Amino acid sequence: MANALYDKGREGFLDGSINYASGNIKVVLVDTGLYTPDLATHANLSDIPTGARISTSANLASKTVTGGVADAADITFTAVSGATVEAIVLYKDTGTASTSRLIAFIDTMTGLPFTPNGGNVNLAWSNGATKIFKL
Repeated sequence: MANALYDKGREGFLDGSINYASGNIKVVLVDTGLYTPDLATHANLSDIPTGARISTSANLASKTVTGGVADAADITFTAVSGATVEAIVLYKDTGTASTSRLIAFIDTMTGLPFTPNGGNVNLAWSNGATKIFKL
């Protein structure tokens, strides 16, 4: 699958329930051996099985939205262990998996896939035209 936005994420941008610039936006490292994305029907973090969620970031920092392009500071996941990570998912964190809206599924970026070894994992966003994603 190629990088894409979840339909419910798009809906969230349009209905105002997702404010990328000021919201609590996080990234989860995902094992696609245990999760097959359904961009049309998956809406919340709870749609990704717990076992497929390898590690979760802190809130993204230094977010920008210039020209409809989402960007943020690169992030570091600390002491990551578990299954192979083939994708990442951005989501709006509400503190509850069943209401934390999925935004984007990304499986084609530098460094993916990788097998965690207990060390830190640095995630560097693209410096290209679409950065993290473009609406």
